[in-house]
Amino acid sequence: MSSSLAMRGEPNALGLPPVAGAIVLLVDGLGAAQLGQRAGHARTLAGAPGGSIEAGFPSTTATALASLTTGGLAGAHGIVGYDAFVPGAGVRNQLRDWGGAMDPVTWQRSPTIFERVPAIAIGEPKHAASGFTHAVLRGADYRGGRSVADRFALARDAARERSLVYLYVPELDRAGHELGWQSPEWTDELEQLDGAVAELAAALPRDVGLIVTADHGMVDVDPTGHLVVPHELLEPVAHVAGEPRCLQLQVEGDADAVAEAWRSWLGDAAWVATRAEVAAAGWLGEVDAEVEPRLGHVFVAARKRFAIYVDEADPGRGMVGQHGSLTQDELRVPLRRFGAFA
Repeated sequence: MSSSLAMRGEPNALGLPPVAGAIVLLVDGLGAAQLGQRAGHARTLAGAPGGSIEAGFPSTTATALASLTTGGLAGAHGIVGYDAFVPGAGVRNQLRDWGGAMDPVTWQRSPTIFERVPAIAIGEPKHAASGFTHAVLRGADYRGGRSVADRFALARDAARERSLVYLYVPELDRAGHELGWQSPEWTDELEQLDGAVAELAAALPRDVGLIVTADHGMVDVDPTGHLVVPHELLEPVAHVAGEPRCLQLQVEGDADAVAEAWRSWLGDAAWVATRAEVAAAGWLGEVDAEVEPRLGHVFVAARKRFAIYVDEADPGRGMVGQHGSLTQDELRVPLRRFGAFA
């Protein structure tokens, strides 16, 4: 993470200057495309120096946060999707289903930035002792704030401690999933966030920098874009992991044949690739041998405004805003600089 190198006065990929402290604000669900289209409602963020980066594939919170806090991609740290196949235990959610074979200390395989520098993580109180927190935020002093205002207040105080501060805001993502990023409610959340960023930036000590970024963007998918998998395509599939914008299929038999059958069904509605093709394309970075069995034998990544469901009665079909795939609306996120980083 460039901000931690800046705190040590070392060269870094972003060219950040030396600082005494740094805050990294992670806004869950704020894509660069969405910010650009609502720039008039977020003038502080839209007008700040910086640009955008790709958060990594799959474009989902569990993977992206692990990448942010370790500096590696999914093929190295091992958090390979929203749901992932755990050998010997089946499909388990990578945000919630910790324990047993998914030991936070070993399942997330890479050291975090917070184990190398003095660090404070600020999020909701309910996540303080979670397995995911232990996996991706280990090494940080966790502090909980129930509201956005509470968390930003904690960050203002933490900025004076000359530590690396990680500040997490999930409210925008929740509005997007429930109502879509094009909804008035999403825009209201963005406006409130923008005001909080302006206040925080104004309150920073002169030698503290602030980076604002995100874990993924989002596309709105209405019911006309729901694709329900025909039963015959599921016959050779033992497990389905991932999420509706990026399925990962554990198959019995010939993965190439399964991939071809899914390509024939989906046409230009999705990218379909075998595990070997995904690894060769570098979508996950270099894939470690220990991580490889966690990956689907076949990846099905939705294009355009589609989502793919294996169960017609899936209650998740009520979700509007979705992500996980390879489109720029999902992969590209802002990277904006404030304070000593501006």
